[in-house]
Amino acid sequence: MKKKKMLIVNYNPEWIIWFEKIKLALNLGLIGLDFKYRIEHVGSTSVPNLDSKPIIDIDIVYQKEIQFNEIKLRLMEIGYYHNGNQGIEKREVFKRNGTTNNKTLDQIKHHLYVCPIDSQALNRHILSREALRNNKNARIEYQKIKYKLAVKANQNQKLYAELKELYVNDFIDRIIEVEKTK
Repeated sequence: MKKKKMLIVNYNPEWIIWFEKIKLALNLGLIGLDFKYRIEHVGSTSVPNLDSKPIIDIDIVYQKEIQFNEIKLRLMEIGYYHNGNQGIEKREVFKRNGTTNNKTLDQIKHHLYVCPIDSQALNRHILSREALRNNKNARIEYQKIKYKLAVKANQNQKLYAELKELYVNDFIDRIIEVEKTK
């Protein structure tokens, strides 16, 4: 009988290196933009010592709404397609389209989002990242929740994501409130 692949894996310090490689590839694709943007490593892989799914979450952040289309065109040129906001305002999703080859972007699993600076989703990503980095107890509690949900989902990634939406938001809201008071 084939053993089920574990959805959540032990923290891997290489995740930071993977992010830096993706960031470099994205920056190369965005060369020549006449405005400032930043690329943020968010999600569980951005938190040292937090077990996670080995998928790098990335936010490209821009200042003015007019800049989105230029970023979108550049991302399309390096092999992404725009997949809409998937129901979350001011957080646009981009996925690999398989039409171009880029060793880094094609081999390192990642989720790519493009957000304006005033995006609530971006703010939530940054605040939750900082809260988990700064609060060991919150990090441990969150990790336990993730493992329980992975077991409940029978290691199915889609079901895990659905369960996470149901059970994690309140926890994240609580730790963000604590972080804001600091």
